[in-house]
Amino acid sequence: MLTGSSPGVSDGSAPGPRPGMTRAVAVVALVALAALIPLLGPSAALHGTGEAAAPGTRGIGLLRAVLFAALCVPLGELFVDRLARSVPGAPAVRPRSWAPYAAGVGFVAALGLASVVSTGNLVPHSPADLDVGGLYASRDGKLALLEVNAFAAAGLCALSRRPAAQVWPLAAVVVAEALRAHPTTEYGPLLGSALTLVHLTCASLWVGGLLYALRTLRGWGVREAGAALLGLYARVAAVLLAAITATGVWSSLRRMPSDTILDQLTGTAYGRALLAKVLLVAAVAGLALWARIRLSRAADPLTACSPARAEVVALGVVVALSGLLTALPVPIRW
Repeated sequence: MLTGSSPGVSDGSAPGPRPGMTRAVAVVALVALAALIPLLGPSAALHGTGEAAAPGTRGIGLLRAVLFAALCVPLGELFVDRLARSVPGAPAVRPRSWAPYAAGVGFVAALGLASVVSTGNLVPHSPADLDVGGLYASRDGKLALLEVNAFAAAGLCALSRRPAAQVWPLAAVVVAEALRAHPTTEYGPLLGSALTLVHLTCASLWVGGLLYALRTLRGWGVREAGAALLGLYARVAAVLLAAITATGVWSSLRRMPSDTILDQLTGTAYGRALLAKVLLVAAVAGLALWARIRLSRAADPLTACSPARAEVVALGVVVALSGLLTALPVPIRW
């Protein structure tokens, strides 16, 4: 337990920055850093490949990354809250939910993406460019509208007496994203959508779950319960990581055949962003392993929180890279 001067009693030293303010500044800085990836990444990824970026690549990549993050937060809260209820002797206290804020942010991001779809995947420059009615006439438009409405419904559920009900509109967003990523003109679109569905679900639970688990531990004063919660999360996270790896490799091989994948990983924008994501996920897996070792062998199991915090930061960058990937041209056209 941390010790210090009592409130209102001066110890003669200059007052330092409040921990809450320091954390807030750190969060803002990390969000800004993650936002730079989809904003600045396309030019770096496309350099020297001979590929042309679609209109609005930077904005679309940023909006898609924000949408993914907004999906991770509430799903992770629901997931870890369920785990916490199964921990013997766990305190009833829970951190304040970020789900309503995440739903609002997701709604704005989905609305921005829908506006792009309404103009034929061009960046709208004025409200007159939007064709809202046209969204109902195309598959992509209907999926975009579904995501907008689903985030609005998730926000209402998060503010209701039964916040667990938001799992259904959030599931609708995941399904819509899986279908959007694989148009009907693609070879085997149902298989591709199924892989994306599993990949996105597992990734959301992993990222959002770890964030909420660390927030929960800050409010618990019982070390045994905190260690038990981290242990439960770590066991499930290992399965989630295996599923993410398997579906990610399978999806990549569908778009980049094994005999060309090495060239495309360095010679195409999509391959370069994918390679960066793979290397970062490998680093995240190393941090997760380090946390697991500390959890099982350290005298104080909660020292595992240190590598876990670094893991959250790295996962935030992975989410930003995922948004960038959705905006870059796919190397193989079906």
